[in-house]
Amino acid sequence: MAKIMVVDDAAFMRKMIKEILTEGGHEVVAEAANGEEAISFYKSCNPDLITMDITMPEMDGIAAVKAIKQLNSEVKVIMCSAMGQQGMVLDAITAGAKDFVVKPFQKDRVLEAVRKVLSA
Repeated sequence: MAKIMVVDDAAFMRKMIKEILTEGGHEVVAEAANGEEAISFYKSCNPDLITMDITMPEMDGIAAVKAIKQLNSEVKVIMCSAMGQQGMVLDAITAGAKDFVVKPFQKDRVLEAVRKVLSA
């Protein structure tokens, strides 16, 4: 069972992805509402994988991925974005994300991305 941290500024999005991950047999060990919280929680929970929203207040997902990569270059991150953010997704991949899923979340796609990234 993978330990996963969910990062999204929208509580309902965190709830939605948490339900998908839990039903898929994973454990959500932390939830963060922005990039700064994500960095702080990452240090204390050391999750196997992070799902990271791109657009958030205070610190966006791309900046957070770069900061967490400095703590652990091997960290596994799946970016989450709304439709029409392809340019940002490319920035996220360049920053070190391993995959991305598009909102609204599709259960099969989320679990496939998690399986793929964890086995890489």
